[in-house]
Amino acid sequence: MATNPITLGSSSIDVASIVSNLVANKRAAKDKQLSDASTANTTQISAVGNFTSSLTSLQSAIKALTNGSAFTTQKTSVGDNTILTASADSTAVPGNYNIVVSKLAAAQKTTSTAIASSTAAVGTGTLTIAIGDKSMSLDIGTTGNSLQDIRDKINKASDNPGVTASIVTGKDGAHLVLSSSTTGAANAFSVSASGGDGGLSTLAFDPATGTPTTKAQDAEFSIDGTDATSATNTVADAIDGVTLSLVKEGSSSVSITTDTSAVTAAMQSLVTAYNSFVSTYQTLTKYDSTNNQVGALIGDATVMSIKSQVSSLLGSQVPAANGGPSSLSNLGVSFQVDGTLAFDSTKLTKFMASNPKETQNLLSGDNGIAPKLDKLITGWTSSSGILTQRTNNLNQKTKDIAQQQSDYDVQMQDYTKRLTTQYTALDTMMTKLSSTSSYLQQQFDSLNNSNK
Repeated sequence: MATNPITLGSSSIDVASIVSNLVANKRAAKDKQLSDASTANTTQISAVGNFTSSLTSLQSAIKALTNGSAFTTQKTSVGDNTILTASADSTAVPGNYNIVVSKLAAAQKTTSTAIASSTAAVGTGTLTIAIGDKSMSLDIGTTGNSLQDIRDKINKASDNPGVTASIVTGKDGAHLVLSSSTTGAANAFSVSASGGDGGLSTLAFDPATGTPTTKAQDAEFSIDGTDATSATNTVADAIDGVTLSLVKEGSSSVSITTDTSAVTAAMQSLVTAYNSFVSTYQTLTKYDSTNNQVGALIGDATVMSIKSQVSSLLGSQVPAANGGPSSLSNLGVSFQVDGTLAFDSTKLTKFMASNPKETQNLLSGDNGIAPKLDKLITGWTSSSGILTQRTNNLNQKTKDIAQQQSDYDVQMQDYTKRLTTQYTALDTMMTKLSSTSSYLQQQFDSLNNSNK
């Protein structure tokens, strides 16, 4: 009896699909838990970062008040700027001065007697030019001894004490003109000649006995009746922090005042930055029942405390000194119904005019509002501050969640391998059973056929 070949069958189990579905079902809840935790943590990091940023922006905005630089910008007014001009730096103290200029500083200029021409020989010998304890000596020989040559030697000398030479030619001939490069009586110069043929003596000049074209002199002036002198017409040491530029003889008033526009700008920066801070706070802590929106930091005790302390400080009152301001509201800064600030600069201008020192003390003094606020913000945002620590903890939580996800992925990989092994074994067994079933069926079919 012939037998049919046995064909091994295969089970219908889709191992890959079954394992994938089982793994997906098992990890769905955990994956969602970790994903939700990661999203919530990222939102918290962003929220705390935005809140911290709004505080540091406020701190930057009040810098000119914190360090007092807003009050060190001075403005000068000059009664007659044809007499003098003036400028003031941050050390100048507000005040009014009456200045009388009786002499301007001048640099010495001398003009020699006439020489036939600029190219004619002047003479030989040694020409010495001296200013104070500085001098230079030029050896003039039988060649290169014209007025032009002497001029060039003076101007090119490396040890020139501060004199320039030029030639002026008139009807009577050529003249050597010497000019000191610096004003002031101490910068008068002398010219002497020695040796040679004596021709250089025509260029000699002694300021003690001669009459210069322009005499070296100091500026002479008085400030509110106090006499003063200066070697130059730019005077920087007569009034603290003030530089005077003398132009001509005469009198003029000079007024130094604090530039209120700098303080106004600093106050506006405070108000703008605070309002931005409030807007950030309100967004992060809001509850919108209509749109079912909740701020990332709603109910956060730390954030609420910081906001309260900032607002309380800006709204605080101190004892008024000498009729000066006692609060920001006196200076035109007032709280609005929505929690923001408004600024009326006219009130600030009023107190700056009548009580400049008291206004400065309230805003920028050792116990002023700006330094106090700066100290608070630094405490919250420094490396050891509560907001920095909060951010560090959240960043660590991000790492922890990532580690949990990584560990869980490893667990699921092991779980996938176990399932794959089990269902592969089942598939193999089912395949064998299918083959056995097919063989037995063939045998039964063969017996039935033989009995017919």
